[in-house]
Parts: sequence; C-alpha cells; structure tokens
Amino acid sequence: MAQWRYLAMFTMDKTGPKWREWGALTDEQKAERQRTGLAAIAAWDEAHRDVILYQGGPLGPTKRIDDRGDVTDVVNLLTVFMVVRADSHEAAARLFEGHPHMSIFPCDGVEVMPVLGD
Repeated sequence: MAQWRYLAMFTMDKTGPKWREWGALTDEQKAERQRTGLAAIAAWDEAHRDVILYQGGPLGPTKRIDDRGDVTDVVNLLTVFMVVRADSHEAAARLFEGHPHMSIFPCDGVEVMPVLGD
C-alpha cells in the first residue's frame, strides 16, 4: 500500500484552560514537567522514527503580510510541526493520540493534513 506524507501542526490555545493551568504552575513544577515531557517526546520520536520524515520543531512568533503588503504581529494556535508518513489520513492523525505535547505540555490538538504534490 502506498504511503503518503502528512504535515502535523500541534496547536495550543494561549487563552484556553490548558495554557492557564500551565501558567499557574510554579517554576519548579514547570521545570519538572519539561524534564518529564522532553523525555517522553524523545521516547515518542524513537518509537515513531520509521514514519517521521521531517522532525520539524517548535514555532516562534508569527508575522503576517496581507495582500496590501501590511506586516503585522499575530498570535495563532500553531506551536510545533513535523512531517510523517502514513497509509491514510486517519492513520496519520491517530499517530498523535496521547502525544506528550498534549498529555504533558499544554498543546490541545494536532491538525494533520496531506502534503500534496511531489
């Protein structure tokens, strides 16, 4: 069966409850979650290394340019991205069930879309 490429965009609502919970943690609690979370992400990456085509990474502040050429700072939900290989769109989405970005860190979802073309 042919495998397809999918872009996975982790999302985080910086006004939502998971972000508020994260913000309420002490520095020590955040540091512990980060240690635990980074180890869990490394384990997830290792377990899925055969389907990760591009590791991607965290995304920084966003600038948007519109059709008039105006550049503005914007806040969106996008936080981390990667490209994976899967047999179907559903299978690609299911790869991220229980991912540490959502179970340990304050991400609230992963948007998965096919990469079209070559």
